[in-house]
Amino acid sequence: MKISAAIITLDAASDLDRCLASLSFADEIIVLDQGSRDETAEVCARHGAVVHQTEWLGFGPTKQKAVDLCRNRWVLSIDSDEQVTPELQAAIETLPDQPDEAAFMVNRLSRFLGKWIRHCGWHPEYVTRLFDRNRAGFNDKPVHESIIAEGDVGRLDGLLRHYTYETMEQYIDKLNRYTSLAAEEMHLAGRSTSLLGAVIRAKVAFLRMWLVKGGILDGLPGTVLCLASSFYVLSKYTKLWRMGRI
Repeated sequence: MKISAAIITLDAASDLDRCLASLSFADEIIVLDQGSRDETAEVCARHGAVVHQTEWLGFGPTKQKAVDLCRNRWVLSIDSDEQVTPELQAAIETLPDQPDEAAFMVNRLSRFLGKWIRHCGWHPEYVTRLFDRNRAGFNDKPVHESIIAEGDVGRLDGLLRHYTYETMEQYIDKLNRYTSLAAEEMHLAGRSTSLLGAVIRAKVAFLRMWLVKGGILDGLPGTVLCLASSFYVLSKYTKLWRMGRI
């Protein structure tokens, strides 16, 4: 099976070298950049990745545009802060040239404040990443995008490592942008909430992650993640409440 790897980037040089090094088995690597000002282009050049430029279209449309630039039928969509493990690479390489499945899910293990998070509802986390672009593709959601497949979806052995947030600064930098996009999506879909509803949802989110999903077992980093995720929910629904009042 010939595989194209597709990545979207914006000032991703700090993570990209690790990501691209794990894709040496891919037949081509397509990077769709949004005007990075760091060393993203230089990192891509070292690994033989082909770089294209585009304006930001939202996560779903931008990732699909990267897929459309690939020349192979099978595409591995991967984020710049992710890494294919040797076990996952082996599972991909043993696939037949024409699998019956339209796509495959992989188990992603994410990192927060220097710890691999194995609870909190973060793991196991199966995400669809390898797919036949004739039978699958990204939806047009601007945030929390997903791959829609027309056919069976299998699972691959091995892990996809996700170097999510090593610092709170990284989490906070993304929180404002992601919650604004999510609130706008809900607002356009006709959803609304109250301030009390935002508070209740945030408390429920913490209790679900910390107690029901076992975040307490991930120690202090897990507890911080549960609290931070609760604030994410609070921010998202407070913004939705505000949009309904304008």
